[in-house]
Amino acid sequence: MQLAKVIVLGLVTLLATSCAVVDVTKTSKGVYKATNPNNVEILMTKPDKPYVELATVSTRQWNPSSTAKMHNALRSKSAPLGADAVILINSGIDYNGYLWSTGVAVRYTR
Repeated sequence: MQLAKVIVLGLVTLLATSCAVVDVTKTSKGVYKATNPNNVEILMTKPDKPYVELATVSTRQWNPSSTAKMHNALRSKSAPLGADAVILINSGIDYNGYLWSTGVAVRYTR
């Protein structure tokens, strides 16, 4: 009986947490050294610095109160490509009440 309760509690917890998704599609030809995810900027406007686009990014199914977690997930997925920043182009709340965003991962040209 105790094992059944643990299994049910685990399944309820799994279902209660949103299954957030982050998709990254590489669009550049080059290969760059990975960056530290902690240093990847999240921007809402184009930076003044020159840059190259590395990939398109999209994410969905985030609780609106989890914006920081969403940003950290975008950083983690973009850093292996060598991204210095993620520029968020569009975002909103879907019909189920989940947060979504789309944008591009970029690398500054030095």
